[in-house]
Amino acid sequence: MNVPFWAWLAVLAVIVLMLAVDLFAHRRAHVIGVREAALWSGLWVAFGVGFGALIWQIYGAEFGQQYFAGYLIEKSLAVDNVFIWAIIFTYFAVPREYQHRVLFFGVLGALVFRGVFIAAGSAIIASAGWVLYIFAAFLLLTGYRMIRHRNDMLDPEKSRALKLFRRRVPMTDDFHGQRFLIRKNGVLLATPLLAVLVLIEVTDIIFAVDSIPAIFAVTDEVFLVFTANAFAILGLRAMYFLLADMIHRFIYLKIGLALVLIWVGIKMLLKIDIYYIPTPLSLAVIATILGVSIGASLWATRGQERRAPEGPSHSPFGTASPEEIADLEPLWRKRPDTKASSSKRQ
Repeated sequence: MNVPFWAWLAVLAVIVLMLAVDLFAHRRAHVIGVREAALWSGLWVAFGVGFGALIWQIYGAEFGQQYFAGYLIEKSLAVDNVFIWAIIFTYFAVPREYQHRVLFFGVLGALVFRGVFIAAGSAIIASAGWVLYIFAAFLLLTGYRMIRHRNDMLDPEKSRALKLFRRRVPMTDDFHGQRFLIRKNGVLLATPLLAVLVLIEVTDIIFAVDSIPAIFAVTDEVFLVFTANAFAILGLRAMYFLLADMIHRFIYLKIGLALVLIWVGIKMLLKIDIYYIPTPLSLAVIATILGVSIGASLWATRGQERRAPEGPSHSPFGTASPEEIADLEPLWRKRPDTKASSSKRQ
């Protein structure tokens, strides 16, 4: 697959443009409802599917199928990531109108980190092909552990990243609007919103350790790995607001995701020296596993209404009043005018 340099630049430009449009559309803090989330989710999925159709037309069915297999893997694993976000936001009692800003920067960071991981993974595979055995074993082990611990839930209070952040970074006890940093009594302080952002970035890095090897099992093309990741991640914010109140209904999804990881682990193990499973078959198996797990979950929980995840009995953080926010010191101090100060001395 010969991808010219200008195509990489064009994809990056489209991603930056999409992020800019999203940021402009949500420049004012507001609660994102189901209807708005559904419209944005449909838009992001349309971009992802449309790009896959373009790959199919230009480079042929095989590469098109590889892209869609990678996109489906990343999109499905991202659903589990969305549920973790819901737990984190609930634990910190983050007001819903501030959640999009956190997720915007979280997704931006995820794109950067995953780009680094993909580049590193590609370089390692090219120089040491035997590392595929490690990737395959890791995927099989991760799938097994996911099934075994499918009922375990994240406890943000036990997060080492959160404990380290609280110990190293001075932090206020109140949310101050959408601000990540404030200055109070001359001291620069983090807000709880920054702690939430750090925790979300850390969890995404952990998830990337699973998803990046998984997508390399269905395609060796770095361009397809990156674009499938990028277009799957771009729609995560809208997906969160669409599904956050439904996590209690996806009771079999984690088993489905675990089976997908086991399947791609087997596929990677076989393709090294034994047999290359055709991409259409691999894509069909992945789609079937996910479809059955989602369908079975929704059928088993039919009749249950949307509801927000249960949070702590009391909010761990407060909310600053409009008066307190108005009285905040400027975040960045202006440097004194050296010319003016020197003339005064003269």
